[in-house]
Amino acid sequence: MNDFIRRNVTNNLALKLISLALAIGLWLAVARDPVDEIAVEVPIEFHNVPNNLEISTERIPNAQLRLGGPERVVHRLQASDVHVEIDLAHVTAAGQRTFDLASQRIQKPHELQVLQIVPTQVRLTFDKRLTRQVEVHPRVIGSFAAGRQIKNIAVNPPVIQISGPQERVQAVEAAITDPIDVSGTMDHNSFVTHAYVSDPMVQVVNPGPIYVTVTMESVPAAAGGHR
Repeated sequence: MNDFIRRNVTNNLALKLISLALAIGLWLAVARDPVDEIAVEVPIEFHNVPNNLEISTERIPNAQLRLGGPERVVHRLQASDVHVEIDLAHVTAAGQRTFDLASQRIQKPHELQVLQIVPTQVRLTFDKRLTRQVEVHPRVIGSFAAGRQIKNIAVNPPVIQISGPQERVQAVEAAITDPIDVSGTMDHNSFVTHAYVSDPMVQVVNPGPIYVTVTMESVPAAAGGHR
């Protein structure tokens, strides 16, 4: 019996006591750390979007997550610490695709667990990417001086490139400049402005300044009557 105790109990007794103390300390630390929950709302991120496709879904909901874990971690959590990512590498053609958010990559502190995610699915519509040129139409406002009218409006550059989902890009007739106030212009005046497209899904490629020169002239006198 003494040999049994010596071999299995007292052998390396110091190491065994240290291990036991560490285990008890770890258990106490976990037991003292209460569990808490938190709700966060974050935008859905899209990775590996194919070069020939565009997401044409205009309204994409945010992801609302309920996370649970140690109170000390929950209290330090910020929305920027959580990311919901959808990998689009396997999308190869235009059309609709449904993604299960629970199966997507959710980046978060490893000590927290995802208890709930809303919505559980997101449906996206994809369209072919189209880039084309459209004319720039200046938007001129203001009160002309008495006896003056617009003779000519020169726009440089006269066209710009736009890009986006094919169907949306094809529907754009022209780009419009910010309002140009020509009040008080007697001869000619030059303005620096910018052009925009009202469709939020269509982007201006390499946006830059638009230079507009407005030239005025006298209003022709009305022809006199004959006696």
